[in-house]
Amino acid sequence: MTDAPQWIALPSRPHPEITPQPGQADKVSEGGVGFEVTYRHDSGMGLSRTGVITTPHGQIHTPAFIPVGTKANVKALVPEMVANLGGQAVLANAYHLYLQPGSDIVDRAGGFGAFMNWHGPTFTDSGGFQVLSLGAGFKKVLTQEFSGVYKEASAAEQDWMFRQAVKSSRAVVDSDGVVFQSHIDGSHHRFTPEKSMQIQHQLGADIMFAFDELTSLLHPRWYQEESLERTHEWARRCLAEHERLTRERADHPYQQLFGVVQGAQYEDLRRCAARTLAQMEVDGRTFDGFGVGGALEKENLGRIVSWVCEELPDDRPRHLLGISEPDDLFAGVEAGADTFDCVNPSRVARNAAIYTPDGRFNVTNARFADDFTPLVDGCGCYTCQHYTRAYVRHLFKAREILASTLATIHNEWFTVHLVDAIRGSIQSGDFDAFRDEMLGRYHHADQR
Repeated sequence: MTDAPQWIALPSRPHPEITPQPGQADKVSEGGVGFEVTYRHDSGMGLSRTGVITTPHGQIHTPAFIPVGTKANVKALVPEMVANLGGQAVLANAYHLYLQPGSDIVDRAGGFGAFMNWHGPTFTDSGGFQVLSLGAGFKKVLTQEFSGVYKEASAAEQDWMFRQAVKSSRAVVDSDGVVFQSHIDGSHHRFTPEKSMQIQHQLGADIMFAFDELTSLLHPRWYQEESLERTHEWARRCLAEHERLTRERADHPYQQLFGVVQGAQYEDLRRCAARTLAQMEVDGRTFDGFGVGGALEKENLGRIVSWVCEELPDDRPRHLLGISEPDDLFAGVEAGADTFDCVNPSRVARNAAIYTPDGRFNVTNARFADDFTPLVDGCGCYTCQHYTRAYVRHLFKAREILASTLATIHNEWFTVHLVDAIRGSIQSGDFDAFRDEMLGRYHHADQR
């Protein structure tokens, strides 16, 4: 393999509103929305595909990585930077924007896209994850889950963790919704399916998600079943409220609603959840697409996503929530996922961690003090085209704000263009070879 593999040198894609794809202008002018599969890959699981999601603000060519602008801002970047690094859409968070500045203010601004000066497609999540992890204090439970503490614990310790997770859930979750405390000022709030829909309609995203209950691998099977029933009832209520609000706000562009498939690590629950949401219809309204969320064991991620995608209708898009590591992106695409989002590329960038084809490195390491090469040789991002490792290291050491900006540009570019390259490899029939070559280098090459 060459030092500068072809995928890392792909040119940045222009903002979708500035350079529409063929046929896009006609669809958008007619208010058209929907999804079209454009190519299928028949090796492996046979579920990977390319496609186009059409929204009132442009098209998203899939598979695609969606940068996260949690509070109507991709941290450290202005929207023009997100467009120039190739981002096709931006995702914001309903929980955070509800608390600050308030979804009513965002509504008066014309939606969060207009509010932040982003003119392309937009997503909002339902706030369910943040309501429970931040507002209800589940962060410790999630930390135990993702750190693998529960796997290493004895049977008695695991039983205690299960009981604590259920106790925490039942303290804040009921059949109507979730009570939570603001992480900003301690004020108390309640989210219901209807409230989440009202907030997301005010935020004005092209694609939004139904309100669901967050569970973890620490919740036992019986609670996962109970939670799944509750999430499906909330999904029905979301569809009903979405239909009501769509009629009430007929002067606004149509917002697509995705149902969220839960079920933890259990195949029967995941498949049942996918079938239930796929068949769900309320007042003539069905889900426009689907999200895959909840507890996903990394080593089984591809298998779990494939269970879901095998049950979902083929003509609607599938979004894998909170995923951005290269091996997870390949696994998700191979299993049938179309879009992804995650805060990790920008989060680790602010801590000086840099993505490269040879894995990650920390640019503050002493050996980079006089390294006047780009972060990655051959990289097409703005940072690598104009700055050196030595300079970016200096900015971090001097605690200059620009450090976060330059590192974030690179990491977001890396992730966006990796998924772009995956899309290209599906279309060229080289997906398997590209996956093996890319991941082999990413996990095993010595960092320069």
